Amino acid sequence: VQLVESGGGLVQAGGSLNVSCVAFDDGSMVYDMGWYRQSPGKGREAVAISGWDGERIIYLDSVKGRFTISRDFTKKTVHLQMNSLKPEDTATYYCYEDTSPRTWGQGIQVTVSS
Repeated sequence: VQLVESGGGLVQAGGSLNVSCVAFDDGSMVYDMGWYRQSPGKGREAVAISGWDGERIIYLDSVKGRFTISRDFTKKTVHLQMNSLKPEDTATYYCYEDTSPRTWGQGIQVTVSS
């Protein structure tokens, strides 16, 4: 399995960005997918998770109401729309798929200037 991320970039506080992730694999299994982030000096934290069942969605408290995760099961993609961005959202964002062991994307930078 390989995860390829796109999007991200630099935006001013209050702006919006989108990050996307495509899973390249030949299997038919469906797994939880979502996004973690990590900023310098901090541990990796779960930002948004989309359950394999298409119903369960979990958000980090600090992004609730601002970020929206969406998923296309046919295309094996997961997207994270980020609105009302804050400087504290600045981090490297990692897509993951909950295979065993877990698969991670290469990471994509999101920078929010004040």
